[in-house]
Amino acid sequence: MIVRGELDMFTSSALRKELVDLINDGARDVTVDLKYVEFVDSTALGVLVGAMKRLRALDGDLTLASPNPSTRKVLDITGLDRILTVTSEEDGARLDGGQRPRTAVSPDPGTAA
Repeated sequence: MIVRGELDMFTSSALRKELVDLINDGARDVTVDLKYVEFVDSTALGVLVGAMKRLRALDGDLTLASPNPSTRKVLDITGLDRILTVTSEEDGARLDGGQRPRTAVSPDPGTAA
């Protein structure tokens, strides 16, 4: 899943819906590409942790891929980098998690893929 723009209290419901849809469609290993995320707040972090818990209960996992430096700093400061699986582009992470790529959140609805 590719996300773009800001992940905050205004966009977290769309992110949650996309993650729940993927899980309900049978995905067990989901990768969220954060390369194009400009901002992330605690609401969005809660959504990601919730998805991770749900996937791990199903013997799956959630991977956060390619966070930019500011997003990576938020993950480091909050300690979520020790709870969530976080990879960089250099790690060669498979960004679609075996599922079709989806854009969950975009700052402009016209730019969603």
